[in-house]
Amino acid sequence: MIYHVFINMFSKKGFIEIHIAVVLFGLAGLFGKWLELSPVIIVLGRVFFASIALGSILILSKQNLKKLPAKYTIFLFFLGMLLAFHWICFFRSIQVSTVAVGLLSYSSFPLFTAILEPVFFRSRIVPSNVCFAIFCILGVFMIIPRFELTNLIFQGVLWGLVAGLTFSILTIINRKLAQQYSYLQIAFYQDLSATICLFPFLLVLDAGLQVNHLFLLFLLGVFCTAAAHALFIKGLKHIKAQTAAIISTLEPIYGIFFAVFLLQEIPSLRTILGGIIILSTVLAATVKK
Repeated sequence: MIYHVFINMFSKKGFIEIHIAVVLFGLAGLFGKWLELSPVIIVLGRVFFASIALGSILILSKQNLKKLPAKYTIFLFFLGMLLAFHWICFFRSIQVSTVAVGLLSYSSFPLFTAILEPVFFRSRIVPSNVCFAIFCILGVFMIIPRFELTNLIFQGVLWGLVAGLTFSILTIINRKLAQQYSYLQIAFYQDLSATICLFPFLLVLDAGLQVNHLFLLFLLGVFCTAAAHALFIKGLKHIKAQTAAIISTLEPIYGIFFAVFLLQEIPSLRTILGGIIILSTVLAATVKK
């Protein structure tokens, strides 16, 4: 089965778009190291430039930006807050530990989804998903050298797991919203809402922004967020969601690869072994689904 999935992955139109999108998503983690700024400011810059870029894509592609009902406007505003919190946790994880630790602990989100989705949609819990979640937790435990809050790797894993949990909740809710709006529209509204939520922090935080920071934030928002979303959605027109999900498991691998060559961050043996367990579990759960 896995053989046929991977053959389909390489032969169908749309593979290149999905693959480039995943590469860009993986590269995003490195900005947490390149930008020596508060995670709040990094995320504000990311969603600000992403919302402008996504809005431009929607206008140029002549997609109708539906006027949202009041209840959806309030709902999307809170989803924007959740998205902002998710990315703050993600970049905080990378800043206190390493790119590898942040990406691998965050990549546990499909397992959170497998457990939480039945709760949201009132369906039965699949026993195999519980087993996958247990294996994923074992992989996370493998990464942590000492279970002490003073240990930076432990802190990074905790922040990464919160990032994975919040992204899982976003994914489940967006599945419902996608029945009425395109994923690009959802991404635009949520990035715009996150920008509005975070903008007041400029008044209380010493941003310390310089020209090079703005350039990096522009790259992060436009290419690693807006362009990546657009490419991913475009690829889904030709590739099954299951295949796209399998390709997405390569995101932390790309991120770690970039970190090794661009940041000289060599993951420890514990991190590599834990990562193998986590990614293998996520891949197996995705293929089964």
